[in-house]
Amino acid sequence: SSPPSSQFKATFQESYQVYKRYQMVIHKDPPDKPTINQVRLVPVSFEDPQFKSSFNQSATLFAKYQMAIHKDTPSDCGENEFTRFLCDSPLEAENPPNGPECGYGSFHQQYWLDGKIIAVGVIDILPSCVSSVYLYYDPDYSFLSLGVYSALR
Repeated sequence: SSPPSSQFKATFQESYQVYKRYQMVIHKDPPDKPTINQVRLVPVSFEDPQFKSSFNQSATLFAKYQMAIHKDTPSDCGENEFTRFLCDSPLEAENPPNGPECGYGSFHQQYWLDGKIIAVGVIDILPSCVSSVYLYYDPDYSFLSLGVYSALR
């Protein structure tokens, strides 16, 4: 699937619908679980308009997650800590012609629902692999199993 073959592209929607039906029937996922259209891959760069416009919402969600799940204090998960931990990356973005459309580098894979970010998977996309760095989510939506969904995605 990377880079996507013509067969992968041609059958993606049908495969996704089978997966979604399976998840709803077997795992009792709610029908409003995040869909393809509610997932955004945003380069970790303060030069990127999507990253900049969603930064405060992402940082606030990170703090909420850290305090609820890991019992951090507010000073342990402020904006500076968020930036140091999940935004400062040694990877440099690269967009070679034979690479993936999004390029290589560090990304925040944002999961949106009802106009707000409910989870963020911090990933590195490299020439030979995708590395999951961290995932944080809104504890109010833990019933959606967003960690499992993100890993499968």
